[in-house]
Formats: sequence, structure tokens, C-alpha cells
Amino acid sequence: MSATTRPKREGEEEGRDYYFLDEAEFLARVGRGEFLEHVEYVSGHRYGTLRSEVERILHHGRNCILELETQGARRVKSDLPESITIFVEAPSYEELDRRLRARATESTGEIEERLELARRQTAEAPNFDYRVVNADLESAVAELARLIEGVLAARSETSARS
Repeated sequence: MSATTRPKREGEEEGRDYYFLDEAEFLARVGRGEFLEHVEYVSGHRYGTLRSEVERILHHGRNCILELETQGARRVKSDLPESITIFVEAPSYEELDRRLRARATESTGEIEERLELARRQTAEAPNFDYRVVNADLESAVAELARLIEGVLAARSETSARS
């Protein structure tokens, strides 16, 4: 589960979508080392993955899937080298622009900043273990599921041989 300093959007719930923290609380948790990774996004809002949430999921014998931007993914991979990284991208910048504007949750300036960030992050895609193009949500989800199932099966097979 992630935490953020951005305001709650319509339909979002505390503890389901995010933990919504004010700036002071977020920074206090950063200072206590409670985040596995954290970033200040182009909007000026902070986002981070709570270490305790990842540990809780892993403690129950489950796998944890994190949706991160590239900086956060690099931090997690550095701390947890066994992590698998998958770069998910829109089929084009034009399509990403269309999707962001259709969502209507950010100002025009924020959208432009996000598009510029996407351009920079795309340059990092070759550093990820896998890459998925999200041209169609259903197909992209199916491809992600196949990748994850394949990785888990390979790890299970490797563990069984050890």
C-alpha cells in the first residue's frame, strides 16, 4: 500500500487506495525509514511505498506487486535485488497525452510535466527486466499476468531443485 500527500480523489478511500498523509507526517515517516521507496512527483505531491505494508504481504506468503515510477523501481531493485521490474508504457506519447487529458484529474501544466517525465523515463526502459506496451488495457493486463505467472513458476521450479 502506498502513501501520498495529494488530496483524495472522488471515490478513493483511506487505506484502500492510499494512505493520505499531510506533508509533515510523510516527511516524518521518511525520516524514520518507514518507506521502501518514495518520490516527490511532478505535481509536487509525494508518493511512497510503506515498508510495513510490503513486509505484511510477504509475511503472509504472498507476492507483492508495486506500481512505481522509474526512480522508485530502481530503489526497490537496489534494496531487494530479487525483485522483477516491468516497464509499462503507453503505445505513443500522443496516446498518453489523450489518456491524461481524458482523465481530467490534472491541470494542463501538470499534464505537460507528466509527458516530459514520461519521455525521460522511457529512456530507462531498457534497464527493466521486461517491457509491456499498454495499447489495450485487457491485453496489457493479460500480458502482465503471463509474465508474473512465468516468473513465479520459474522461481518455484528453482526452489524445488534446491
